[in-house]
Amino acid sequence: MVPPVGLAVGRGTGPELATVFERVLGALTADHPTGVRVVRSPRLYHSYVSLRTEGEPTRVQQLTAQDAEHYEDFCRTLAAEGATALFRTAINAQSLYLVRRRLRAVKVDLLQDEGTSLLLVRDQAQGFYTGENQHAPGLLTRTLTFSQEITEAVVEYAVRRARQEWPDGRIDRIVMAYKFHLLDGAFDHWVAGVAGRLGVPIEVFQPDTVNRNLIAHGLPERTLLIAGNEWADIMHVVLLDRFGAERQENRCTENVCLDPAVAGLVEYQTVHGSADDLAGRDLVNPVATIRAAARVAERHAGVPGAVGAVEAALLALEQCGVRTPDLGGTHSTGAVTEALLGLLAEARDGGQVPAAAVRG
Repeated sequence: MVPPVGLAVGRGTGPELATVFERVLGALTADHPTGVRVVRSPRLYHSYVSLRTEGEPTRVQQLTAQDAEHYEDFCRTLAAEGATALFRTAINAQSLYLVRRRLRAVKVDLLQDEGTSLLLVRDQAQGFYTGENQHAPGLLTRTLTFSQEITEAVVEYAVRRARQEWPDGRIDRIVMAYKFHLLDGAFDHWVAGVAGRLGVPIEVFQPDTVNRNLIAHGLPERTLLIAGNEWADIMHVVLLDRFGAERQENRCTENVCLDPAVAGLVEYQTVHGSADDLAGRDLVNPVATIRAAARVAERHAGVPGAVGAVEAALLALEQCGVRTPDLGGTHSTGAVTEALLGLLAEARDGGQVPAAAVRG
């Protein structure tokens, strides 16, 4: 049986984007000799906005835990069936980070601009984001952990991934951005140990120092930046801007699971959120979802050239002004998707991606 591609859908604009993903992936894999089997989670997961309608905090906490347990089980089942990829629309972050802690997830994004490359590896498996809450009248206590085992696993993966991205083996600098001053010296002690074992120099800085150095000195040609989520979640969009990358609404990224039971499972997501205010209006920007479908097709479904074909089609759409209102356009989600699918069909039939085909 063909290994499945997972699909997990959250509320807000999730159902609309799930349709975009399935249609684009289907078009890209239409000629695949064995086909592609998409397995959708049976649960529609909450967004933060939908949870706020559910009542008291104890009820929200209960639903958060249920979503997390279901999504974790879905990921583990996919991995057991041989899946290496799934696409997830935005869901409530509190549920999501419970799962990321349990599956030991890291977010990976390679940012490049004029000869400079930054490989950002976000530690999503420990720290404040992965904590759990206890409620008392007028009081909320959040408990979190850091561990040597997870720290070493994150560093080892990051160095290994950097060597994959830069096959000649040259990494100019490895920097870690964490609030390590709050951890009694344990964290930097762990890092020194794994750095010695791997035979690479690793510099551990406070986040504000990383920001200052970035502003004052810039970056060498190749930097591996391993960061706690407390800083990296906020700084991701700033780094995108710094590197001249597109807006976050257009960008997808990947989360890699390091738990041995699900090792090799990669979750693709849009960088933007659930956009509940746009739900059902056919106005959500589909570009990040389209790009996620292309990555899944090329990296996990055996369709070489899928990413390049999609990028060529997206460029043609951009040049012709086919874009959703958030990017200054007037086109709906469906119109952008249909235009892209039309260009992909022409390209598949042996023609070039024609700008004229999408004018107006």
